[in-house]
Amino acid sequence: MSTPLKPARPFVKWAGGKRQLLRELLKHVPPKHGRYFEPFVGGGALFFAVRPRRAVLADVNRRLVRAYRGVRDDVEAVIALLKSYPHDPVFFEKTRSRAVDDGTDVEVAAWMVYLNKTGFNGLYRVNKHNRFNVPFGRYENPKICDATTLRACSEALVDTDLKVGDFEKVAHTAKRGDFVYFDPPYAPLSPTSSFTSYTSSGFGIDEQTRLRDFALKLKKRGVHVLLSNSSAPAVRELYARDFDVLEVAATRRVNSKAGGRGAITELVIR
Repeated sequence: MSTPLKPARPFVKWAGGKRQLLRELLKHVPPKHGRYFEPFVGGGALFFAVRPRRAVLADVNRRLVRAYRGVRDDVEAVIALLKSYPHDPVFFEKTRSRAVDDGTDVEVAAWMVYLNKTGFNGLYRVNKHNRFNVPFGRYENPKICDATTLRACSEALVDTDLKVGDFEKVAHTAKRGDFVYFDPPYAPLSPTSSFTSYTSSGFGIDEQTRLRDFALKLKKRGVHVLLSNSSAPAVRELYARDFDVLEVAATRRVNSKAGGRGAITELVIR
């Protein structure tokens, strides 16, 4: 009998990350399932907690997926780079402005982790030109290189398929008995709110509706489906039929505005 794998934890903070909701989410992960799919991987908190042996992780954020590949394929090289990076505002500005997309996956991973650990509030945000535009954070001594966590994540990712792409394209091969967890960019809680841009394109109500329709299609196919989203009226309306909607309390700490941080209600949808 194989020994259960030890859980890991995310190597980057991510807006909307699910570490604090893991206890609730884990209740709804089927004890037995086929492949694990997470098309909006973000920080990957649920994936790293479950440690499935067969998984497909994806995101439309190419840099994030490349960072995962760098950690999976050559974590020691990522660690070596991070150990050489100083906590310095001048170095931060040079790193932020680098043409990182021309680098290797290892270089992208180190770039991503460094900016995540030293940028304001751990936020990843880009402008319409896909340029990272988060300012230097006010930290006294951030842990730029957490080698233990990086190595644990690398081990968890060994046999994982990492893709860049739209959620529907990524998970269309899910079969009866597989498990798919959707954690999309959240719908705004009010008409005056806007989606946080993790890529140069947003995720609006049309995409939210398309996600609902695809989740229902998977459900009818016999796939185990779990989703999370904000408690916005539009989300409640989308999932009012054919889904169980549960309210959970959450505290958001990664947000560009102080008003967006604090205790809120979120939805777990199954």
